[in-house]
Amino acid sequence: MTMQPNPPPEPVALQVLPTGAAQAQGTLPQAALPVAGLPAPPQWLTLQVASGNLLNLAAPGHVYYPNQDPYDTLEADRKTAWLGAQIGRLNADVLGVQEVWDESALRAAVQASGLRYTTVLAPGAETGGQWAPMGTPRVGIVTRLPLLALESHVLFEAADQVLVPEIGLQTKFERPVLRARLQTKHGLTLQVLVTHLKSKRPKFVQDAQGHVLEDRDDPAVVARATLRSLLMRAAEACALRRLVVDITHRTHEPLLLLGDMNDSPHSVTSQLIAANQSVSYDKGSRDTALYHAWDVQTEASMKRDVAYSHVYQGWPELLDQIWVSEEFVATSRRAIGDVRRVDVFNDHLHESRERFRSDHGFVRALLRLRSESPAPRMP
Repeated sequence: MTMQPNPPPEPVALQVLPTGAAQAQGTLPQAALPVAGLPAPPQWLTLQVASGNLLNLAAPGHVYYPNQDPYDTLEADRKTAWLGAQIGRLNADVLGVQEVWDESALRAAVQASGLRYTTVLAPGAETGGQWAPMGTPRVGIVTRLPLLALESHVLFEAADQVLVPEIGLQTKFERPVLRARLQTKHGLTLQVLVTHLKSKRPKFVQDAQGHVLEDRDDPAVVARATLRSLLMRAAEACALRRLVVDITHRTHEPLLLLGDMNDSPHSVTSQLIAANQSVSYDKGSRDTALYHAWDVQTEASMKRDVAYSHVYQGWPELLDQIWVSEEFVATSRRAIGDVRRVDVFNDHLHESRERFRSDHGFVRALLRLRSESPAPRMP
């Protein structure tokens, strides 16, 4: 007996309806329909923030360190193009940068990105300006958001000054901290700190001309010089902590800290700034604590066990960091948004050691803000 195949089903005509019409006809899933008595799901505004060490970004011919040859025009153009590509890839609304010797070089790199930014500044690195960098580069900010105020913090408060052995009293940041007040699309004021703390590189005693006066091959001398670096970085961390408290204490104005911390997120110096060790049991400490964006991101599937932004002598470290105040911690009762995810762009660290590339990876966080978030309460 020959089996006859079943006839193919008749094609079903699909009709695309506007949302309202679809709801009227009941064609939308129940979850998509508003439920009486329940609040509507939040509407989110996104904000991308990033931090990157640009590795001695200087104009052609600028001798930034006595033992380093300046960039010639060809090398400067190559660095500008490479940084422009990285800035374009980040596409950040707020970008904090470090190691800027010439603001004009930063502007050229931003222009090479093909993106439009209303603010590109590196105070102290203005070409020909009275605060042109002498012996150390500056930090800068690149942003699309309206800039309400900008200031550089150089000097420590007297209480934060520290006596460094064989060098003397440390009274200021080696690289001034940049503080900016920005405004989001829906009128919220956002505080931003951009920083670059003292490196772990040993701090040897030098004369007025910069010549080292100690035996750098003596392990005991190196240990002493490393101690000086640690004390200097700790002093800067303490002074930076004071700025954080001044901004966050009883204000509930959201704060972002972007920078090269020159230490890991869980180091003593980083934790000195963040002061979040007791937030789980001391509610009062949450007001002025900072939270590492990597730890509080809400898109769990994007978390990785290992992330690094710098490789020193074969050892990977996450020196470049983004910290947020409790207003961007989803579990906080003060939350006006969250950190959705954090990305680290570090592939180039394994490509070459040519100085047109940075020796640091770039870190970017995707933040979300509730569009109906009220303005923060001021003291």
